[in-house]
Amino acid sequence: MSVVRDLRVLLRFGNFRRLLAVRLLSQAADGVFQVALAAYVVFSPEKQTSATAIASAMAILLLPYSLVGPFAGVFLDRWRRRQVFLYGNLVRALMATATAVLMISHIPDWLFYVSALCVTAVNRFVLSGLSAALPRVVDTERLVIANSLSPTAGTLAATAGGGLAFVVRLVVADSDAAVVLLGAALYLCSALASLRMPPELLGPDRELVQPRLTAALTGTARDLTAGVRHLAAPTRREAAWALGAMSLMRFCYGALLVMVLMLCRYALTSDPDDGLALLGLALGISGAGFFAAAVLTPWAAGRLGPGRWIVVCAAAAAVLVPALGLPFATAPMLVAAFVLGLITQGAKIATDTIVQSSVDDGFRGRIFSVYDVLFNVAFVGAAAVAALMLPPDGRSVPLVVTVAVIYGAVGALFHVKQRPSAHPSQPR
Repeated sequence: MSVVRDLRVLLRFGNFRRLLAVRLLSQAADGVFQVALAAYVVFSPEKQTSATAIASAMAILLLPYSLVGPFAGVFLDRWRRRQVFLYGNLVRALMATATAVLMISHIPDWLFYVSALCVTAVNRFVLSGLSAALPRVVDTERLVIANSLSPTAGTLAATAGGGLAFVVRLVVADSDAAVVLLGAALYLCSALASLRMPPELLGPDRELVQPRLTAALTGTARDLTAGVRHLAAPTRREAAWALGAMSLMRFCYGALLVMVLMLCRYALTSDPDDGLALLGLALGISGAGFFAAAVLTPWAAGRLGPGRWIVVCAAAAAVLVPALGLPFATAPMLVAAFVLGLITQGAKIATDTIVQSSVDDGFRGRIFSVYDVLFNVAFVGAAAVAALMLPPDGRSVPLVVTVAVIYGAVGALFHVKQRPSAHPSQPR
């Protein structure tokens, strides 16, 4: 298979393997940490969770550090990205340990959220840096396959980390704090893995590096404006539309995730531990969909072009979401988890490829940070909408239909707005 051959060639790049190791360990830790938070906030027997409570938790954890996103991009275009991975993961290991201590200290919820917020805030720098650094470790010819393997492998690592967290939580230790400590250990391993790369390897170019914090802050507004103008140029119009399409698809995914959380907690099971186990199964199946997307997307994007592949993914979701979601039953929900994993990750791979191929290296950090902010705002907005639409047991026909309509609109609009000159085999 050509995909297998390309993967073998890609993995011969030693620095790509090293960057991938940092990503895998970091995102595995993210998966562990996120499952621990979900179990603590949603599936604790003493907590009567509602969709509004879930939305509030998402807003507290996501919206504040979305404000960090634009600043992360400015810093990543100045700071050595290898150092961001090293110190960022060390800070996350420390703060995750503090979060675990707070979980067992019976402190007010707001203090717990502040601590968790510090972990996720640093995550903006690390994930944006991983995307911005990828073109520095592979050649242009293999950028599409690198975008298939690296972010998807990271997502699979997060899924695996989440699965490990479920095992620890349900089998080894009935303690959310113990799971968070496992995440802290993985963050530390990711920091150590980054030391295998030279500090200068991942860029940015030395003339762009401004290590003084005051110099970076002074130019933030000017640089962000330049980044937006860079993205708005006619030659990068497809990248701008791809970001918009992916943000709307992220909105859909967030709304459906809140619904699944409520279904697992109340409608499909009666026991919180059984609900947590069902959620873990759904996430694992969704991870299989991510893997399928990594295999399928390079072939599909090569034949159709990344833009048309996004259209196909959105259109498929518009049809399959109501078909699988409206029964509100376990088996169709698990099938939908696989389908949405494939569709969402397939569209994301295509979007990453379009953006990286269109954006100059000096702007990639800023653009991917804005990309991240759009993701988080869409996700929190979806949670808020879901909180308004979902009944206590999570069964909502209007929510499923609304999501399907949004998917259909994304596919139709992106099809219309693609550049006529775009061709899948031509570099941008």
